[in-house]
Amino acid sequence: MPGLVDVHTHFMPERVLRKVWAYFDGLCPLTGGIEWPITYREEEAERAALLRAFGVRAFTAMLYPHKPGMARWLNGWAAGFARRTPDCLHTSTFFPEPGAAAYVREALEHGTRVFKAHVQVGGYDPADEALDACWGLLAEAGTPVVVHCGSGPAPGRHTGPGPMARVLARHPRLRLIVAHLGMPEYEDFLDLAERYAEVRLDTTMAFTGFSERMAPFPRRALPRLAALGDRVLLGTDFPNIPYPYAHQLDALAELALGDDWLRAVCHDNAARLFGLPDTPEPPA
Repeated sequence: MPGLVDVHTHFMPERVLRKVWAYFDGLCPLTGGIEWPITYREEEAERAALLRAFGVRAFTAMLYPHKPGMARWLNGWAAGFARRTPDCLHTSTFFPEPGAAAYVREALEHGTRVFKAHVQVGGYDPADEALDACWGLLAEAGTPVVVHCGSGPAPGRHTGPGPMARVLARHPRLRLIVAHLGMPEYEDFLDLAERYAEVRLDTTMAFTGFSERMAPFPRRALPRLAALGDRVLLGTDFPNIPYPYAHQLDALAELALGDDWLRAVCHDNAARLFGLPDTPEPPA
């Protein structure tokens, strides 16, 4: 295996990231008293170097707005980050607001490889008509979009499988990547993946000791996850994780679903989705 491909890592403007860290520092009341210490609070360049040291050959800059007028600015920052970080898959985002379709089209034209949407933090309905043109553009372009649409770590007004099911009913070719395997509504999101051939799931935080305390994955569903082995992708939530990076990899290996499944999840599925070369070039 030439390395790992992690489709769910967070890089964003420093002042935004520090607000995200502050959110996790105060999350204890929403997690039943379970603390969420950030393991990797290093500066941007050191965080990227850490991923490379872990064997990650390609990663993302998952960033997301929580109010109107923020997405275009974040997209500009992410474009600059992708230019100075060649092993980052150029990432963009959007929000239900006037002009969203225009800046999504602009981001696609400038080489965005993957989008991020956070239904919980954004507090919006993904099936909002204001986003319909955005989903249509992504479906037509075949560009994947990672969506935090499950109700973990705490439910929101528009989390759960229903809203995204309505989006997929209108855009069945959308390359949706369900973040966190849809935690905690794992089986509902497995239903969507079984119904729509372009729906994928990322493993972010799933099966780790931390998440198993809050929202354990039902072991009866493991055969379904194994059967979807070509559409499950490694995600970790780095750097915003309360344990070492390797713990996510250990948790997946301990499922004992086989070397072929593990190799596909950790590398091959995402490499195929993003058209990565068989032999990666070393980062500058």
